[in-house]
Amino acid sequence: MYGFINTCLKSLVIEKFGEETWEKLKTQAEVQDTFMTYTVYDDVITLKLIQEACKILDMSEDAVLKLFGEYFFTFCKMSGYDRMLRSLGGNLTEFIENLDALHSYLALSYQEMNAPSFRVEKRTDGAMLLHYYSDRRGLCHIVPGIIESIARDFFNSEVTMEILTQSEEKERTGKKEHVIFLVLQKAKRPKRKTKKMTNPESGDSHKDKEALAVAFQKMENYSAFSCCPEKKSHWDIVRSVVKFGKGEWNLSHTFDPVYPERLWVEERTFCNAFPFHIVFDEELRIKQAGVNIQKFVPGLWRPGSRVDKYFTVVHPQVIFTIFSIRKFINSQFVLRAHREMLPDSWRNQPMLKLRGQMIWMEAIQCMMYLCSPKLRSLEELKEQKMHISDIAQHDATRDLILLNQQRLAEIELSNQLERKKEELRILSKNLEAERKKTETLLYAMLPKHVANLLKEGKKVEAGEFNSCTILFSDIVTFTNICSACEPIQIVNMLNSMYSKFDRLTSVHNVYKVETIGDAYMVVGGVPVPIASHAKRVANFALGMRTAATEVMNPITGEPIQIRVGIHTGPVLAGVVGEKMPRYCLFGDTVNTASRMESHGLPNKIHLSPTAFRALQNQGFEIVERGEIEVKGKGKMTTYILRQNLYATENEIMGRAEKQHSSHTDPTEADDLGNLASKTIAVMKHADSQQLLTSSSLAYETEVRLYNGERTKGDAEQQLSDQTRTQHFSDGNAHSRFCVLL
Repeated sequence: MYGFINTCLKSLVIEKFGEETWEKLKTQAEVQDTFMTYTVYDDVITLKLIQEACKILDMSEDAVLKLFGEYFFTFCKMSGYDRMLRSLGGNLTEFIENLDALHSYLALSYQEMNAPSFRVEKRTDGAMLLHYYSDRRGLCHIVPGIIESIARDFFNSEVTMEILTQSEEKERTGKKEHVIFLVLQKAKRPKRKTKKMTNPESGDSHKDKEALAVAFQKMENYSAFSCCPEKKSHWDIVRSVVKFGKGEWNLSHTFDPVYPERLWVEERTFCNAFPFHIVFDEELRIKQAGVNIQKFVPGLWRPGSRVDKYFTVVHPQVIFTIFSIRKFINSQFVLRAHREMLPDSWRNQPMLKLRGQMIWMEAIQCMMYLCSPKLRSLEELKEQKMHISDIAQHDATRDLILLNQQRLAEIELSNQLERKKEELRILSKNLEAERKKTETLLYAMLPKHVANLLKEGKKVEAGEFNSCTILFSDIVTFTNICSACEPIQIVNMLNSMYSKFDRLTSVHNVYKVETIGDAYMVVGGVPVPIASHAKRVANFALGMRTAATEVMNPITGEPIQIRVGIHTGPVLAGVVGEKMPRYCLFGDTVNTASRMESHGLPNKIHLSPTAFRALQNQGFEIVERGEIEVKGKGKMTTYILRQNLYATENEIMGRAEKQHSSHTDPTEADDLGNLASKTIAVMKHADSQQLLTSSSLAYETEVRLYNGERTKGDAEQQLSDQTRTQHFSDGNAHSRFCVLL
C-alpha cells in the first residue's frame, strides 16, 4: 500500500485517541513515525498497525476497519479529493459504478496501486447488491464505513450494509476475495417548515391567484413536451406543474432518441475515426479493427484471428470470455498485448496497453471494444514509438498525456519536499537530543536559572542567602592512599564514590557546589531557597556515609572512611569567571563548614552549633561531642549526627523497598550509585511538593534576593510561607527525636 493509507491511519489514531496512543501503537507495531505519500510500503505494515490497534483500543478488527473506512473518506476530502469524489455520480449507484474509473485515473499517479474493484447488481425488489473484489483478504469491513459515509455526506441518505456471502471468485483470474453486500438505502426526509395561514382578504390572496395563473401558463408550455395528450383536470395540471418545477419531472424522461434506418458512416471512415477499436464475436474472432491498432499490433487483422491470442485482460481480472465480459460490462477494461505475438524486433519494448469500454451489440451478437492507448507520460509515448498524431483528435488521451506529464513533475517535487521534510524532522529531533545533553551538562555546572541567564547574555548579580546549610566531606588517609596506588586506581575510586554522591544530590534535592580532589561540597537552600535545607543536607550526609561503605580502598580492599562536616548560616552566592564560570559561595559559613569537616572523626557526621539547632526536634538522633578547639574559631561545642529516627535506609538512599535486600550485592550496589542505570526515588519532605510545583516562584524570589528588591525580613517571610516545615512539640524532643548526652 502507498504511504497515503498509513498516514491516514496515523491521523485517525491521533485525532480520535490522542498522540500518546499513536506513540504506543507505533512502538508496539515497530514501524516508523512518518510515511511518504507516494512511496509503496509492504502490506504487512498496515496489517500490523491494524492488529496492534485492536489490542490497544480493545476493539474488534471489524470495528476498527469500519472506523478506518469512515475516516478514510473524510481524510480523502481533506486531502483535496472532495470535488473529484462528488463528480462521480448523481446517486449512490452511479457513484459506486464509477469508482473503478476513479482508481484507473489515480493509477496514473500511483503506478503500483492495487485497488479493489466494485460492481453493482440491482435486484427485482429494489435492493442493491454490491460486489467487492480484492487481492487482500480480511479488509472488506472497510467498505461499509466508506459507503455509509458517502451516502450520508453526498446523497443525504442512510445506508445499511450486510455481508451475504464471502468467497473466492471463480470467474476472475487468480484467487480473489469476493464479498457480496446487501445495500439498503433510505433517504432522509427534510423537515417541513410550518407555513403561515394566509388571510383571504389580504393582498397575499391576490398574489396567489397571479401565481396560479402563471402556473397554468407554464403548463401550456409544458404540454408541448408531453407524451400524453389526453385531457386532464385543472388539479392534475397543477400537480404536474408543481412536480415539474421541483425537478421530479425532467425533459430527458420524455425524450425519444431518433435512430437512422442505416448507419451513414463508411467502413474506412469509421476505422480511421476510431483508430483504436476492436469488434469480435462470441467466439472471440476478430471482425473489425481500427487502423492504428493494426499498425502497433502486427498480424491482428488476419482471417480467423482471435482477440485473446493477442491480448490478455489486465483489469478487471476476469477470464477472457464473452460471459465474463458482459458480467463486468460497466467496468473499464484494460487489455495488454502478448509479447510472443509481436515481431522479434518489438519484443524488447514495453507492451502496448489499451484502456476503454466494452459495448455489447445485441443485434449482431458482437462485442465492440472502444479504447485508447494507456499512456502516462511523454516518456511512455516515446517508448511505444508512438506520437500524439497517432491518437484521434477527439480522444481525450492526447490532453491526458500532456497534463499528466506536468502532474508527474509535481509528484516528483512533492516527493522531494516530503523527503527533505523528513530529513529536517530527524535532524531537528537529533538536534533537540543534543541540546538536552548540552543543557544537562551545563546545569550540572551551574544552577538552571543562572545558566539560562548566562545563555541569554544577561549578567547574574550576586545574591545573599540568610540561611543555608553547607556540607564538606573528604576521605580519611587520602594522602596515604594516593602515595601507594596507581593514578588510575585513584581515579576509579573517586569516580565510583562521586557517582554515588551525585545520585544522592537528586534524591535529597541539594546542590553540589564542587569537588576538589577528595573534597566534596554540597549546599542546601541554595540556589533555590527551601525551609528544609538542614534536614535535606543531614539526610544526604547519612546517605553519603552508607554509600562510602560500598567504595573499596585500593590498598586494603576494605571500605573507605569519610569525614563529614555540616554548618548552617548565611552566605553570599554568585557566578565567578567568564571562560569557565562557576557558581561559588562566599562567607564565614563556608569556612566554618570546612572546619567541621577537618576537625571531624572517621565515619562521623560533625555538626556545628547552628546546624544542631536547625536539626533539633526534626527527628534525628544527635549526640553532643563536647567542647573542642576549632582553628580560627576558638572553642566550640559541637555535635555528632547518628541517624534519622523516622526514615529507613532505603528512603535515605533513594531506593525502592522491593529493589533492596539486607544482603546487597556489591555489583548491584555499584549500579545503584550510577545515575543513568537506576530510577531515583526522591525522598519526601514537608515542602517537597511545593518545591516541585512552585519552582518558578522560588526562582523569582531568588532573583529578587539577588537584585535586592526586597528586604531580608520580607523575603524570609515569603519563603517561610511557601515552604513551611512541620515541626514537632518540645515535650517529646528528648525522648523521641533528639538524644543528648
